[in-house]
Formats: sequence, structure tokens, C-alpha cells
Amino acid sequence: MPDLKAAEAFYTAAFDLTVSRRFGKVIELSGGSALIHLLEKAEGTNGADDDPRFYGRHWTPLHLDLIVEDVEAALLRAIQAGASVEQDPTEHAWGRIAMLADPFGHGFCLIEFLGRGYDELT
Repeated sequence: MPDLKAAEAFYTAAFDLTVSRRFGKVIELSGGSALIHLLEKAEGTNGADDDPRFYGRHWTPLHLDLIVEDVEAALLRAIQAGASVEQDPTEHAWGRIAMLADPFGHGFCLIEFLGRGYDELT
């Protein structure tokens, strides 16, 4: 994340998470079924492979699929927190999906499972 403070504000507001720990340029978020760590990594700094980080397009190697109870309610909350909609909710055999980007250009999806979820595909 190029702006850790802004990322904290967005993710806590959009997904009802709270900061449980801070260390260095890392914020640990809790409140969901798994801990989430937001790391500040400025463009141009070296990644694990010593290549400079480049944030030219939002479909970065990290993409979040967030499973929600109500995709419409989650979509509204994310928009109010600053997300932008890339695709309104669509329905599939396994559930409903909305595609968004956080304020930093990272893509994420909100998924509401229906029936047996992805097991409907088998």
C-alpha cells in the first residue's frame, strides 16, 4: 500500500475491521475470520525478487475475494468507504459477485454464495 493511513481508513470502514496491532509499516486488522495485514510498500522500492515494485494497473498479484452475507449491503458499505464499482452484482449458479477497486486501484470482489456456493459447479 502506498498510503498506509488511507488504507487503514478504507479497510476498517468498508469491512468493519479494527486495528489489532501495529509494527513498523504494518497494520494488522481483525474482525473477520482471518487476520489481514496491510503493508506499506512504496512504488519503486525493491520486492522479494529485488525488482522495483510497479503499481501501473489494479490487477496486482494480490486480489481479494471477500465472502459476504449480503452482496448489496457490502457493496454499499464499500462504496461509502471509497471503493469504485467495476462491475455491478451479477448472478451465477454458485452465487452473486460484484467487482470493485479500493481507492488505491487494487481489485477485489464481493461474493455472496447461493445454494452450495462453488460446489454448484461440480
